[in-house]
Formats: sequence, structure tokens, C-alpha cells
Amino acid sequence: MRALVISGGGSKGAFAGGVAQYLIRDLHKDYDLYLGTSTGSLLVSHLALEKVEKIKEIYTSVNQNTIFSHCPFVVKKQFGEDTIAINHFKVLTNLIKGSKTFGESKNLKKLIRKVFTVDEFDILKASKKEVIVTVSNLSLNTVEYKSINDFSYDDFCDWVWISCNYIPFMSLVRKNGCDYADGGFASMVPIEEAIKRGATHVDAIILHTETSIYNRMPATSPFNALTNLFSFMMDRIEYQNIKIGKYEAKFKNATISFYYTPTLLTTNSLVFNKEQMKQWWKSGYDYAKSREIDTQEIPVEE
Repeated sequence: MRALVISGGGSKGAFAGGVAQYLIRDLHKDYDLYLGTSTGSLLVSHLALEKVEKIKEIYTSVNQNTIFSHCPFVVKKQFGEDTIAINHFKVLTNLIKGSKTFGESKNLKKLIRKVFTVDEFDILKASKKEVIVTVSNLSLNTVEYKSINDFSYDDFCDWVWISCNYIPFMSLVRKNGCDYADGGFASMVPIEEAIKRGATHVDAIILHTETSIYNRMPATSPFNALTNLFSFMMDRIEYQNIKIGKYEAKFKNATISFYYTPTLLTTNSLVFNKEQMKQWWKSGYDYAKSREIDTQEIPVEE
């Protein structure tokens, strides 16, 4: 049984799309399981349907307004890099309205329902492929994996949206009596879950360089300090997920092929730049192609 796992990574998901395009279209890899966290959850349904061009068009045409109904920051250029600074007015008005977060991502919820149709949902549910998204249950302090096979169209779309909600900058969702948020807070790279569900080989797309190659810009405000802190936490969670995934693979005699980003794409994955994301998609495809991947599976190193 083969599984495709795509990590979280915000706008960097465009790179993962390019890698997946090469694996599915050029190498003709057929997966039984598709698991995604955060931005990965937005990709997996269309990849399972093999609608690569459709999801490519979606990923390379979004911007801040496509994602945020209430964006808590403004994008600025600093030393040639995109940086974010707090939008005091929008944050204040959002809190006055009773929101539990600085920003809201209800536009993303609308987009998910617009681009992933009921007919596509029914086709996937009737197929032998299983699509799973990762969410963090903050009330029960646990990670949950939501399979398309277990839910209605409306509920599954909610779980995909919830998986992407990077609080406190996006929406905190109350569902089934619990508070839910971005799956990356619990499982950034759900390799372990794929193997537990029977995968004997996993292709894992990691939206991060294999080794740390940069220092973050110094924090200039409490808002910057918070974003740096969350980025640090997510990086550590990702590292632990990969380590545990390798151990699980060795224990279950499974294999994993890793596809890291070869270069640093961005330090601000909450910035959605259409032209930049088009380039990242192409970079992902070119990178996967340059590796001259074949169907031979690579054993996990100890």
C-alpha cells in the first residue's frame, strides 16, 4: 500500500503541488492513501482525483483576500524579503466583534466549497482511495485524523478548512463541542499515521529544507516575536514527526522517500503571492524531475 503525505507550510504548498505533479503525472504513481496537514490538506483531494491542472490553477491564483476575510497583518518589504506587520485597526475591530483570534479565514472556507464540488466528493468517496486531513483538537489536547470515508460533504469541507487555520492569525473553529485549529500544531507531517493505516511505502513532501540554513530576522514588535515563536514550534514539531515516522517505518518494515525543499522558499508562509507561487510550483516539478526518481524504493536510514 502506497501513501502520499504532504506537510503543512502555507503558501509553500505550491512547491508540494509541483512535486506531486511529477510523481503522479510523470512517474504514474498510484497511491492508496493521501494524507495532508494544513496546506497539504488543500492539495490531497484534487491529487487523489488526479486533477493536477485544476489544483495548480487554484494554488497559483490565490492572494491574501482569497484566504482572509479579516487579515490581521500588512505585508511589507524589508531587505528584499516579504515581512508582516500587525494591522492594528483590523485586529482591534476583530476583537471588538468578539473574535477569539486576530484574524479570520472565512474566505478560505468559501473557496474550499467552491473548488471541491459535491460530485468530486462523491467520486472520491466511492473510490478505493482514502483522503485524510489532520486537525488539532485543543479542547481534548489531541491530534485527530479525519477520513473522507467517515463524513458528509459539508463536514469534510469543514475539516479541510480547520486543518489550515493557523491560529491566532486565522479562525478558531468550534465544532462538535470542541475548539479546533491547524493540524500542524499536533502533526506537521503525518507519516506515522500513514504507516499505522497500512502504508508500506510513503512519499513524504516536506515543505522545509532538510537542514536549517537561515537565521530569522530580529523581532521588531510583539507581533513579530509571536510569529517567530510559532515558526520555531512548528519546525520542532516537524522534526519530531519525521523522527517518529522513520522509527515507525523501521518497526513496520516500511520505506519512505523524502522530498524536502532544496532551498529556502520563504520565512513568511502566510504571504500569498501569485507570481511567487507559480514559480514555486515550477520549482517543485523541476526539483522532483532532477532527482531522476524511479520506482525503486529507498530504505529508511537508521
